[in-house]
Amino acid sequence: MHLTDRDKRRVHGGIGVVKEPAGPDCPAERDPAVVETVSAMLSRIEREGMPAVLHYAAELDGFTGHDLLVPPAELDRAGDQVPDAVRAALDTGADRTRRFAAMQRERLQDFEDEVVPGVVCGQRFVPVQNVGAYLPAGRFPLLASAFMTVGVARVAGVPNIVACTPPSHRGRPHPAVLYAAQVSGAEAVYAVGGVQALAAMAFGLLDGEPADMLVGAGNAYVAEAKRQLYGRVGIDVLAGPSEVAVLADDTADAAVVAADLLAQAEHGPTSPACLITTSQRLAHEVPREVEKQLAGLATREIAGAAWRDHGSVYLAPDRETAAAAMDLLAPEHLEVLAEDLDWWLGALHNYGSLFLGTWSTVVYADKGMSGTNHVLPTARGATHTGGLSVAGFLKQLTYQRATREATRTQAEPTVAVSDFEALVGHRDSAQIRLDMIGADDPESMHAYERPTSPSTR
Repeated sequence: MHLTDRDKRRVHGGIGVVKEPAGPDCPAERDPAVVETVSAMLSRIEREGMPAVLHYAAELDGFTGHDLLVPPAELDRAGDQVPDAVRAALDTGADRTRRFAAMQRERLQDFEDEVVPGVVCGQRFVPVQNVGAYLPAGRFPLLASAFMTVGVARVAGVPNIVACTPPSHRGRPHPAVLYAAQVSGAEAVYAVGGVQALAAMAFGLLDGEPADMLVGAGNAYVAEAKRQLYGRVGIDVLAGPSEVAVLADDTADAAVVAADLLAQAEHGPTSPACLITTSQRLAHEVPREVEKQLAGLATREIAGAAWRDHGSVYLAPDRETAAAAMDLLAPEHLEVLAEDLDWWLGALHNYGSLFLGTWSTVVYADKGMSGTNHVLPTARGATHTGGLSVAGFLKQLTYQRATREATRTQAEPTVAVSDFEALVGHRDSAQIRLDMIGADDPESMHAYERPTSPSTR
């Protein structure tokens, strides 16, 4: 995630480079080997069904059983294996995420109103019926994922939710992941990960109900499986490596900026971290502070690689240029550590989620403590879409009904347009209604002899 030479030319006032990424421009670029592997796996699972899922579960997950469903008793006891402080924190995160989703849902209103006399139109928000949620649990189990997927789907009113998580803890699902799923409202969790989990949910191999929508983060194979299954099912976002960007002025503290950059860089060695600042002091202090903090960071092997290969620092002459540059980057997570936060809120348009001020940081939302959803677009997806929310699980459906008296206001212009387009079937569908009211309405258009084809008109 960095500005290309073309981007720099597009930014009014110019922008200076203090540190550019050493690696490729787009770490989220699709790997042909991943694409080929995922395609072969999906084809085999669709063809062979559950035997293929179990084969991949044994080969890739180390699964040794025959039933992927986590027994209800194991799900119920999962919290017993989680430290009290962590369990309390998970309860808090699940509750706050659920509360914010409920606030969103309350503001998504069904309505019905009259467009013209006799023509009533309306909209309804109807939940997706079947959702498959992927709960990642690799090297670092991301415990809050269940809040944002299972929990928010529950608030939306989704009646059937299936969750999958890999058996990453001594051959069984991680108990903290199971507990997070349970407090989020999960009723069925399956011990299967990766492509095979996505395929099993999409094809209805777990509970007999093919998923209408797949949600949840994962590695490159999970992301590619979602991409290839999209169309057959809906998805949340096509997320790549986690991204963070910081906008800072001279009031920001270099140590805070560095800590926030590294917090997201430790997600993976290809996670981009970018600073755009109007302060020359920060532009030079932050890289030094990052190296200082890396020296004492247990995850420095991961975070250090991300910073070395995908970290960047840009110096902007003014805040307008900084905001314009950040809109070009369109990062997944965007922190503003600067004065006049309301100005930045109005000036910025492209981001997955925005964190305003020193006392708001990405990691709070990472863990569900702020309540906002953290399934967000990456790789400049924020230029055209937002992240997952309760609205993502709701279909915005429209309907209409009309009275006999409103026929002319709709049918006559429809006939005129259909005649021009030479779509005679469209004309007939409208004209037949005019014919039906013609006997009682002397002002209506007269009946006509229907043509047999556009060429006869």
